[in-house]
Amino acid sequence: MKLRGALMLLGASFFWGTTFVAQMSGMDGLGPFTYAAARYFIGFLAMLGVMYLTHAERLRERRAGKYGRGFLAGIVCGIFLFVASSFQQVAMLYTTAGKAAFITCLYIIFVPLVSVLIGKKIRTENWVGAFLAIIGLYFLAISEEFTINFGDFLLLIGAVFWTLQILTVDKFAKKVDTIDLSTSQVFVTAMLSFIVMMIFENPSWDAIFHAAFPIFYGGVMSSGVAFTLQIYGQKYAEPSTAAILMSFEAIFGALSGWLLLGEVMSGREIFGCVLMLAGIFATQWSKIRE
Repeated sequence: MKLRGALMLLGASFFWGTTFVAQMSGMDGLGPFTYAAARYFIGFLAMLGVMYLTHAERLRERRAGKYGRGFLAGIVCGIFLFVASSFQQVAMLYTTAGKAAFITCLYIIFVPLVSVLIGKKIRTENWVGAFLAIIGLYFLAISEEFTINFGDFLLLIGAVFWTLQILTVDKFAKKVDTIDLSTSQVFVTAMLSFIVMMIFENPSWDAIFHAAFPIFYGGVMSSGVAFTLQIYGQKYAEPSTAAILMSFEAIFGALSGWLLLGEVMSGREIFGCVLMLAGIFATQWSKIRE
């Protein structure tokens, strides 16, 4: 069972990581909000499929009083998801898929740090992990002239909002139907992206059809398939194992950027990635030893 859970979580990480390539290639002829609106609308349709497949089980659990409907909670989470994904999507106009994957994964370190503000205890390894991640970020994103790429700066802001989104989901997840919540937040993100698209961009159906595969991959595989794998994977895997396996999103993102987009990192940037990965593992160290 533990092996099954680990493989499911590794699969989710693979789809999340490779979606960075889909996000980048999908913007060849599309604005960032047009791609996001199309991607999350397809993701919403995928989540409707997940809702249908899990309806009977969730109905039994809801009737047993285990949790309530999650649509209203999903609206709040969806606002944070929209802001986080918007920073990420716009940032990818200025940076690489590999760097985007690693900087985005800073949320694994930010979550325990921000948790201090809501009264949770922080362990020594969280500070160690944060220190390693900051040094790694310096080598990955800041040049020798001490300037930071605009896209990397946007990704860093986005990582903060990913952290807030994760903490908001964590607040509601134990009280409401997580499939309801996820479906709702994806729908809200799609609608908000659509509104911004109509204000600032000039979408065309031809461009959308041209980017059909990246849109489909980002919507279905990242939202529907990966989220479902995460839910069922966490039923079998230990929390510490889950956190480590989900952090492989950064590795898959860098590898797919290299293999599919021809991205090449300098030795300095690779060293930064290694330090950031060490920081992610350090943050989970006490849980790994349990």
